[in-house]
Amino acid sequence: MKKYLAEMVGTMVLVLMGCGVAVSLNCSSVCDLVTANAATVIGTSMAFGLAVVAMAYAIGGISGCHINPAITFGVWLSGRMSGKDAVMYVIFQIIGAVIGAAILFALQPQSGLGANGLQPGISTWTGFLAEVVFTCVFVLVVLGTTDSEKGAGNFAGLAIGLSLVLVHLVCIRYTGTSVNPARSIGPAIFKGGEALKQLWIFILAPLAGAALSALIWKCIGGKCNCEKK
Repeated sequence: MKKYLAEMVGTMVLVLMGCGVAVSLNCSSVCDLVTANAATVIGTSMAFGLAVVAMAYAIGGISGCHINPAITFGVWLSGRMSGKDAVMYVIFQIIGAVIGAAILFALQPQSGLGANGLQPGISTWTGFLAEVVFTCVFVLVVLGTTDSEKGAGNFAGLAIGLSLVLVHLVCIRYTGTSVNPARSIGPAIFKGGEALKQLWIFILAPLAGAALSALIWKCIGGKCNCEKK
């Protein structure tokens, strides 16, 4: 039970800090993301990455610090955890995200809450593709750095956090960057409107990206038919 609670707390912190900085820097709505200056985008990107780094070293030894259903899905597909644990992880991640969004809503009820959404000029297909590609990159880093034989050991948390910063810097212009269904679900529940209507993108696309990353890692980091013996 402790590892499930750790995932809940970790995801709560990710949403509260990441989305909280987006709100504080006025980088939390469709309009703002289009006109935001570099400092705003960089600040928001750093917030999400630093939150992951902090939680990786706080709860990594307890749950592995997934705090993201896409990561859990990729880890499960890679055969590193049971189906039961995967389901429980996702449930508690979503609960944590809702708690984090609820706290932020209580503090700033009129804000955009850092909710994800397609930006002006970005089609559903483009947004979906962006989330698939950048989730794939992010989860691939997670799978690689946490591999028991080929991983980065104690530096995994830092590498994962920095990769999330990079992903945000690129993807924020298209969707506000999700790559994490729980991170999108929490704010969308309280924001409503378009955030809820578009939520399916930020659930399905990251999961598809995670599945792709698991396949890629199986081929380049594990044993598969594509590797000749």
